[in-house]
Amino acid sequence: MKVFVFRLFRSPIRLVRVTQKRSRRRIRRDLLVVKQALAQEKEETHEMLIIYRKFTMGKASKSEIKVANEQLADVVKGLSIGIFAALPFAPITIPFIIKLGKVVGVDVLPSAFYEKDDGKS
Repeated sequence: MKVFVFRLFRSPIRLVRVTQKRSRRRIRRDLLVVKQALAQEKEETHEMLIIYRKFTMGKASKSEIKVANEQLADVVKGLSIGIFAALPFAPITIPFIIKLGKVVGVDVLPSAFYEKDDGKS
């Protein structure tokens, strides 16, 4: 009888432990993706500031200004999502806004948060 009781409780506890480990790994992986995207945005924003500094001196080309303006739009997108993060129910509203943006055809997140297509199919 003791073996039966041990088996009855061991399996659910092990199942809970495995599920917790799996969820921790998934969260860690998702946070690493966000960290990489934020690092990329940081680099692009730094380049944008360098280009605008060149522009004030009259040394920036039209293509550089175009790249800097696209990055400025990404910075504004990031700020707009940041505003929604401060609101209550942010874990519900932010995914809803992103999904609504996809339906309408508007990129709500900065470009670093989207997977890049290299034209490989």
